[in-house]
Amino acid sequence: MTEETEDRGSNRSQRPDNREFRQFIGEDWGERPAGPPRSDVADYTAVRRKKLAEQFPGQRLVIPAGELRVRSNDTDYRFRAHSAFAHLTGLGGELEPNAVLVLHPVEGGAETHEAVLYFHPRSPRSSEEFWADSRYGEFWVGARPSLEEMTTMTGIRSEHIESLPDALDKDLGQVQLAAITQADTKIDAQVTELRQRESLTGGEALDSKLLEAASEIRLRKDEWEVAEIQKAIDVTHSGFDEIIANLPRAVEHWRGERVVEGAFAQRAREEGNGVGYDTIAAAGNHANTLHWIVNDGRVKDGELILVDAGAEVDSLYTADITRTLPVNGTFTPEQAKVYEAVLEACEASLAKANEKGVKFREIHQASMEVIARYLEEWGCLPGTAEESLAPDGQFHRRWMPHGTSHHLGLDVHDCAQARREMYLDAVLEPGMVFTIEPGLYFREDDLKIPAWLRGIGVRIEDDILVTETGARRLSEDIPRTTQGVEAWMKSILDKRS
Repeated sequence: MTEETEDRGSNRSQRPDNREFRQFIGEDWGERPAGPPRSDVADYTAVRRKKLAEQFPGQRLVIPAGELRVRSNDTDYRFRAHSAFAHLTGLGGELEPNAVLVLHPVEGGAETHEAVLYFHPRSPRSSEEFWADSRYGEFWVGARPSLEEMTTMTGIRSEHIESLPDALDKDLGQVQLAAITQADTKIDAQVTELRQRESLTGGEALDSKLLEAASEIRLRKDEWEVAEIQKAIDVTHSGFDEIIANLPRAVEHWRGERVVEGAFAQRAREEGNGVGYDTIAAAGNHANTLHWIVNDGRVKDGELILVDAGAEVDSLYTADITRTLPVNGTFTPEQAKVYEAVLEACEASLAKANEKGVKFREIHQASMEVIARYLEEWGCLPGTAEESLAPDGQFHRRWMPHGTSHHLGLDVHDCAQARREMYLDAVLEPGMVFTIEPGLYFREDDLKIPAWLRGIGVRIEDDILVTETGARRLSEDIPRTTQGVEAWMKSILDKRS
């Protein structure tokens, strides 16, 4: 008999299929430990869901966690939930692939919607799934929560994922569907099929509006979110400590940038969920490639290494920090000159953020005024700094091409689907968390600049919180001045020597 291709994945194992074995493996197990308590974030997520739901009266909102993605053959990438799902449920870590949060419209009462979480709960130990299912079985992936445990933990009524199709279908036609798409292909297909069956129009516009709204409600962080971001920054600080301690080994290694990357990743994984994005460990001229994540170069004594890294904690909130370090612990006069210019730009942006009524885009402008002034002083610009800063100038962008700030939270570039008037053109408000990260990048082969600048790349990045009394650096404890960086490195390297 010809074996079906999709069945060949079981070629490497033999599965018993007799009644005696099934009974044997499913019996004589001890009591399960007590389930998880209600999570600290549950009260906050209820407020977040209410904010979102109120914008969509009478509509059913579908927010999938996402699905596992194949890395190679039968091996998946580690799961990471869609940020909208994580924000609205509080489920972080690697919980819960294929789960779906649905906000069902209700009539009357104080609430516009009822939240229901659909997921695949654990099966009894007497079931075949318990021992034979590599996707959901307890033998393979550990004990999953029961429906009752999930409800207790999240504060959201929970139902088996098998009941989701009927729940989406209920009152369809009278009720419109809006969904977060491109997170789970099966959910996308279900929503599309239901819309086509009922000849519902305007679905794509509703989906886009939902994604936009789910992004915009994250623009102002609550106190729980700020605490998680601070936790991520603290882990990131310890990761940079580990980088510094490993710099001597990095210098000796033929791919020293990988040593740096690995040192940070180890601490981020030990203390959190992992890294929030691919670490940039860019030594020497590699620092002048903005997204250098290959990290396969040497780390040389006398050069700088630009490290852009952030730890993601179990709640999935991330930090985003850049420090440019002298590999041997001491800046050369030329390196220090560039570094001090970038540092001054950082300070100018933070000062601007502390002014009343400042718009987000003005943070970047404050940094660019400093950057352009130094580029004029060093003879890099074709004219004056003022001419470069004009809309039809912008010559300084040859050496500082990126934005100075972005929102930060569950995504390293958080709230990216928000409208321009809510993001770039918005006035800073308490609860906003964003980066300040100017830089100067002078490539080795750039003939428009003095020779002393060539090959130097510097970026300094901190994470900022807007409070009722002004903006402050959450990453204040991570050294950032030339003297502070040199003293920081000396204290760690002296301990390891």
